[in-house]
Amino acid sequence: QVQLVESGGGLVQAGGSLRLSCAASGRTLSSYTMDWFRQAPGKDREFVAAIRWTGGSTYYADFGKGRFTISRDNAKNTVYLQMNSLKPEDTAVYHCGVTTGWGKEYLYWGQGTQVTVSS
Repeated sequence: QVQLVESGGGLVQAGGSLRLSCAASGRTLSSYTMDWFRQAPGKDREFVAAIRWTGGSTYYADFGKGRFTISRDNAKNTVYLQMNSLKPEDTAVYHCGVTTGWGKEYLYWGQGTQVTVSS
């Protein structure tokens, strides 16, 4: 079992930045991929970024390339999402999730943290 707790969301003006954190506990994550995904009211869940826990390879949704950076701290068992140049359309609840690889279904996910970008 893996427990995930997201933090770092908030209200920010367009063009601003936020850094989200996802603290993981419960078991080793070395064989997993960590994702960030988001969901806005009335919209489907949307992939944001992913990182392989071992090796650190990353993958981004097109809307995040050049603006978002996913990273991990092995010692803290934490994954981060640095978001710059935020836009109102980035407003959503951001969740982290655990998968066995790119595009695989989520095995575990957290409750999420709200990100609101004002225009």
